[in-house]
Order: sequence, then structure tokens, then C-alpha cells
Amino acid sequence: MNIYVDSKMTDDARRESLYQGSIFVYSPSTNSLKFCQFARELIEAAFAPLDPLRVQESLPVERCAEILGTLKPKFIHHPESKRHIQGLLADLGCDPARTYFDVPRMRTAFPGDYLKSGIAYAFHPHRDTWYSAPFSQINWWLPIYDICADNAMAFHPRYWDTPVPNSSNIYNYYEWNRNNRQSAAGHVKTDTRPQPRPLADIELDPQIRVIAEVGGPMLFSACQLHSTVPNTAGLTRFSIDFRTVHIDDVWSKCGAPNVDTACTGTTMRDYISAADFTPLPEEALALYYDGTEENFVPSPSRAQ
Repeated sequence: MNIYVDSKMTDDARRESLYQGSIFVYSPSTNSLKFCQFARELIEAAFAPLDPLRVQESLPVERCAEILGTLKPKFIHHPESKRHIQGLLADLGCDPARTYFDVPRMRTAFPGDYLKSGIAYAFHPHRDTWYSAPFSQINWWLPIYDICADNAMAFHPRYWDTPVPNSSNIYNYYEWNRNNRQSAAGHVKTDTRPQPRPLADIELDPQIRVIAEVGGPMLFSACQLHSTVPNTAGLTRFSIDFRTVHIDDVWSKCGAPNVDTACTGTTMRDYISAADFTPLPEEALALYYDGTEENFVPSPSRAQ
């Protein structure tokens, strides 16, 4: 696995490398810093007068879940979020007329056992493709506040081309949106929603933890096996992630290899143009239909 720092590759070359398992990390740009500052303003207003990085020390977990249940959808659907993504994509050389993105999520990882379910789900090792993501999906991730190795995200490189026994066959994206997504904020102590997960022990080491600067974007394939690091830093991690696909790769069905994914449905309807916010063409979507699309329902709040 190669890790590129501030690469000058074109977007076409970068996507090809991402589909082969590389990870790219960049220094903060003007637009990525503006995006993080916008997110901070929402976070700090929502948790005022508390320090949002230390809310677990004094805020009842139920109240924290309630706040996040309002804060995260507000961030997701705010027009400013889309505009910041447009700027960030342009900063890193993406063609807005050919790049499509989905709504951004605000993620939280709290210290210890404080709120690890539902609205702040602590992800076990997984590939995004287990959740009906296309194999051409590129994940973009950036920290809103400083992070360290003790509250970061981990990649598990030995599994890039090694199958993991998993339960992705139980997952259909349309059913998830209909039956499970909106209940996220109600899962405070435990999370009983059916989600794809490994069915055998995962060797977490060797693992890679990329410690990006605030606003420093990290790009990786949806096929990368990754997980939430147990937060032992004593400070909450707040981060932003969103996903992109390139229309040329959508048409050609180009992307990373499928080594173990068996879910149904597709997230393709979630992507909008970075140029004018229009959806992917219906003819392109049809390439990813598998017979379950009649169950499609629009995605509600994408908090988790």
C-alpha cells in the first residue's frame, strides 16, 4: 500500500492509484479550512457553553445523543456544506462537470464507552462497499479539530486483496433507508440495527493510522478495510467525510476489485454533480440496478 502526501498527480492518475489501494493525504487548503471552521461554529453553538471535545465529562449521554440528532442533519443539509465541498474538490484538481459527490457527514468518536451506538456509531472493521457503495467510490475524510494516533481511524492493509468472511449479504441499501437510518439517535446504549460486519476474527495489525492536520483531506477507496480506533485520547474526535464518483468510471464500471462484497441495492442515487447539484443520469444509474431498485426510497437524514 502506498501513501502519497501532497501528490501532484492528476485526478485521473490519482483515481487509478486509489483503485489499486493507495491512500492520498493533503495539506489543508483554503476551502478545506473554511469547511472545518464552518463545522466548528455549528458544533460549538450546539454544545455551548461546554467544550465540545470534553462533553463526556459532564453531559448525560442521552442529552449528547439528542444534540447530535439535531446538529448532524443540520450540517448535512446546510447549503454551505455543499458549497465548501465544491471548493475543496476544485482545490484538489477534480473536474466539477465530471465529479459527483454525496452529502457530507459529521462523525464523532467519543472517549471510552461514552456514546458508541446509533448517532455516534463506532465502526468495526468494514469496507464501505459492504454498505452498497460502488467500487468506483472515493472516500474523502478530514479532521475538524486536532487528532492523534489515539483517536484516529485505522486501515488494515493486509485485507486490501484478501477476502474477509462477512455478513454483507444481509444488507440492502433501500431497506436500510426505509427501516433503520432514521432511528440512529434512539440507539444510545447499544445498536441493534442489522449491519454488515466480519464473521471471523480480524488481525488488526499491521494497521495504518494517518494523522492529518485539521482540514487536511485524506482520500481512499471504498474497498479499503478500515475501522474506528478505540478513543483513548480523552478528547472527542470530530471529522467530516463525504464520497465522490467520477462519471467516466460510473459509465465504464471501473473501480477497485470486489474481493468479498455481497450486498444489494446501490448508493448511486445519492450523488450529485459538483457543477450544478444535478443527479447522475438515469441511464448511468440503470447500470447498477440489481432487481431491488423497486424498493428505493429517498435517503432521510444521513447522520448515520
